[in-house]
Amino acid sequence: MARRHYSETTETASSSSSTPPETGKGKAAEDKPKLTPEQEKLAAKEAEVVDLMSRLRYLQADFLNLQRNAAREKEQQRDFAISKFAGDLLESVDVLALAVKSVPESALSDTPSPDKPSKSALEHLKELHLGVEMTHRLLLQTLFKYHVKPFDPTGDVFDPNRHEALYQAPVPGKTPGTVIDCQKSGYTIKERVLRAAQVGVAQETS
Repeated sequence: MARRHYSETTETASSSSSTPPETGKGKAAEDKPKLTPEQEKLAAKEAEVVDLMSRLRYLQADFLNLQRNAAREKEQQRDFAISKFAGDLLESVDVLALAVKSVPESALSDTPSPDKPSKSALEHLKELHLGVEMTHRLLLQTLFKYHVKPFDPTGDVFDPNRHEALYQAPVPGKTPGTVIDCQKSGYTIKERVLRAAQVGVAQETS
């Protein structure tokens, strides 16, 4: 009887040892509450919001970079335009410098000098006038290149959008409101008034 009792004890111990112990992971999975359908939808929406916010931050950064690049390109284009315009004016500056040099300092002095030029004052005046005239012509050509054109409204009806009246005077035979004198030419740039012409206007005779 003692041997049989030993055998049953051994079988009981063996069966108990063959049963695997419950792990903590399994217990945690069993303890975790199951989400309701509404909670699952809410969790999905929260994840979607996080994703959208992340994308928004990236888009904001890209937009700021685009703004900086656009501002830099605009500044470079403006500098290039000014540089090109200034470069086109250099030829006019050169001609004007030659016109000034055409009259030596000795020709401008009243005191006698051994270096007195052989040319007469009239010849120097003609050369100076020619140089100034060439400079004026070159300046106008440069302005035309950039669509800047002068206009003289003498004889036209006064237009406050294009003309600036400096004075009014009664002139027999002239219709009141007519431009009778242009002291400074007006300028347009692509048909838009850049500077109004400064004019005198006819008024009624008493």
